[in-house]
Amino acid sequence: MKNRSGALLCGGFLLLSIPVANAGDGQHFWSGDWYLNLGAAGIVAPEFQGSKNSKFTISPIISGGRQGGEARFSSRNDNPSLALFERDLVRIGIAGKFVPKRDSDTSDELAGLSPVKYGVELGGFAEVYPVDWMRIRGELRQGIRSHDGLVADVSADAFADIAPSLRLSAGPRASYGSSGYSKAYYGVDARESAASGLSQYSPDGGIQSAGVGTALTWQATDNLQASAFAEYRRLVGPAADSSLVRERGTANQLMFGVSATYKFNFSLQ
Repeated sequence: MKNRSGALLCGGFLLLSIPVANAGDGQHFWSGDWYLNLGAAGIVAPEFQGSKNSKFTISPIISGGRQGGEARFSSRNDNPSLALFERDLVRIGIAGKFVPKRDSDTSDELAGLSPVKYGVELGGFAEVYPVDWMRIRGELRQGIRSHDGLVADVSADAFADIAPSLRLSAGPRASYGSSGYSKAYYGVDARESAASGLSQYSPDGGIQSAGVGTALTWQATDNLQASAFAEYRRLVGPAADSSLVRERGTANQLMFGVSATYKFNFSLQ
């Protein structure tokens, strides 16, 4: 199954990379006006998923797509992505996520557990606007190197402009991880149990967390955007049942921070 998932994923990217001519005009699918959002976020968040201690980190923000008639809603939860298909109500494209290393240097609470190597998660996203004040987005990604599981994130955001350049948004979030993901982050085998003092635990896949997030976004100029945000998640299922969370951490996960992005506009022939 692991090899089949990887083959399907690679095959999808190869298909997306093949030049496709628009009907009758001799242009490729990438021809036209595009944008690239680049920025960074400063975040206070748990040291690791399930930790009871928090730390400050800085993470990059990258996204892009075709220029449209209206500015699209975006959230700090969106992983780096590129929209390949866009219509008034739907966007579909590729998405990826860098996965940092997790070991005893991340937190003393992880001493004795096998490290999670740095890697990536690659896959796709789809989002829909059922009404003009709400966006629903889902991502499905395959872990590479850091873990061999599938990860799915789903979020819904209602948003309203409370001033000409100020937008308030909020909505629920949920995440799913297959057994390969759960074992990498929450499993404790016999050797790890002896080294760490944690009880043995062998998780299955399932819903990992559910919660809610909110953000206040300021559109400083047509291309410059800044935001303040907060999010609460509750670990559930195989994540909440882990001995790492029950014996050394907490299922309640709170994070908050600020971000800024700049949009670069360009054209491709």
